Amino acid sequence: MNILKILRPYQWVKNVFIFIPLFFGGSLFDMADWTSSIVAFVAFSFAASAIYSVNDIVDVEADRRHPKKSKRPIAAGLVSKRQAAVMAILLSIAALALPLLLLSNSKLSVVIAVYLVMNLCYCIRLKHYAIIDVCIVAAGFVLRIVAGGIATDIVLSRWIVMMTFLLTLFLSFAKRRDDVLIMNETGMAPRKNTSRYNLTFINQAITITGGVMLVCYIMYTVSPEVMERFRSPNLYMTSFFVILGLLRYIQLTVVDERSGEPTRLVLSDRMIQLIIAGWLLSFAIIIYT
Repeated sequence: MNILKILRPYQWVKNVFIFIPLFFGGSLFDMADWTSSIVAFVAFSFAASAIYSVNDIVDVEADRRHPKKSKRPIAAGLVSKRQAAVMAILLSIAALALPLLLLSNSKLSVVIAVYLVMNLCYCIRLKHYAIIDVCIVAAGFVLRIVAGGIATDIVLSRWIVMMTFLLTLFLSFAKRRDDVLIMNETGMAPRKNTSRYNLTFINQAITITGGVMLVCYIMYTVSPEVMERFRSPNLYMTSFFVILGLLRYIQLTVVDERSGEPTRLVLSDRMIQLIIAGWLLSFAIIIYT
């Protein structure tokens, strides 16, 4: 049970970004592409869990000073650093081997290797630098959709790449806001770079990234090439769900101050779930009917 807490399987929901190319590429009913995407999903989930293990090893002392993270197994002394390290190595090997063994796809293994190296550097050093830290987190999600595209041989549009980066940058800044609140309340920074953030900066960063992402999405839906590709001028109608989703998330972040765990927030908030379901359904109707 403690090992599972370190691996954070609930965070695997982030890897649904791998299925984005499948959905937007019109391959939702292609079983071969589904199989490839699922293998990529499992491999990335193993890679993500390996990084979580490394992160908990590196952050053990800081976690012990954090009101919530002090309950993590390594920080609480329930799992040793050596056990976590062995688990991280085994999961990394499995993540790299799965695409080769099941799909004979070396390019996918390369993308996962880049993800592992980038996040290893993040855990050891780069997360201590404000702004760079959130950019690396966002880049990790871009690598997820790249992995999905490589697994299914679907070419990604520049719109999808840009919107993925902006959306996850928005979510990352919202998460950092929780750290700033803790620092303001306790006088102690949960992360070394938290002192380089404050509420004014974070709120402006959330507004900027959310606003730019919304504009990017609307431009995507009214782009002539996109309308021609999907054979529909009605894509813009899905923008209403994106607007509602951004406003709801900002409300939960600023008013309710619940942005510390984006994954748990999405999994627990009924309104966000309904907005996402509505967006998916409307887009699916436009694409597949």
